[in-house]
Amino acid sequence: MIAVNRELILLYWQIGRDIIIRQQQQGWGTKVIDNLAKDLSQAFPDIKGFSSRNLKYMRKFAENYPEEQFVQLSAAQIPWFHNCVLLDKVKNREEREWYIYQTIENGWSRNVLVHQIESRLYHRQGKAITNFEKTLPKPQSELAQQLIKDPYNFDFLSLTQTALESDLEKGLINRIRNFLLELGVGFAFVGSQYHLEVGNQDFYVDLLFYHLRLRCFIVIDLKIEEFKPEFSGKMNFYVAAVDDLLRHAEDNPTIGIILCKSKNKTIVEYSLRDLNQPIGVSTYQLREALPENLQNNLPTIEQLEAELNAVSLKIDE
Repeated sequence: MIAVNRELILLYWQIGRDIIIRQQQQGWGTKVIDNLAKDLSQAFPDIKGFSSRNLKYMRKFAENYPEEQFVQLSAAQIPWFHNCVLLDKVKNREEREWYIYQTIENGWSRNVLVHQIESRLYHRQGKAITNFEKTLPKPQSELAQQLIKDPYNFDFLSLTQTALESDLEKGLINRIRNFLLELGVGFAFVGSQYHLEVGNQDFYVDLLFYHLRLRCFIVIDLKIEEFKPEFSGKMNFYVAAVDDLLRHAEDNPTIGIILCKSKNKTIVEYSLRDLNQPIGVSTYQLREALPENLQNNLPTIEQLEAELNAVSLKIDE
């Protein structure tokens, strides 16, 4: 299937290049695309994909990627409609190439690709403040840095102003599929409020994951307030404890991620500077919840259904 897809996209690229040449020779007003669509449909009636609309995409594809080698090695490695999505939604060539490579690497469906573009993943990936360069060996430090986003987009959650950290944690667990999609490929959920016993005392990690590519545990601490220096000390303790209690000989060092409502860059950098455990700090964004006074005035689902049924009865009469 991959070889067939590659040959099809190379054919589309060649058709697009031919359209550009014909338009340069004959002029824009000669309906080159419409005439070609008609000719191709008559010559190959059983083959779909030669509509005027798709031919315009072929032209745009060839115009944006004039190098055949790039098409062969990169753009032709993902499905045609993924390429159409990128042409429609991403104007910058460098950003489009990044999404192409991510799609190849992670096997994104078209819907996932659209979601990642609309959530501005390119502008968030690898942007967290970390101390990985000092605390992890290469290439683990570089891979871990690219793993963490800033901010994380939790638009599938809405919390009120009075929400607690436990509410945020519960919301993420209840929507674990959305949460894992936002975290990225490779995260395996181990547990929430994961129990650690240290010095005959009980401690509980908000969220514990294992990353299949990095081969390490990842501790996530959730905060519903701005970052404070003491958060990093607490995380330093958690990471050290997980390393001692859970990490196996073949595992890489445990990583800690502190997710806060907001952060001051300078304060975070000072807080992480002299820590010996790999820790990153990111923020998150939630979907804004309606104020309670508006929520109380909105109709319930039952009221809406009753109103719709009443309208239907009037129409039938």
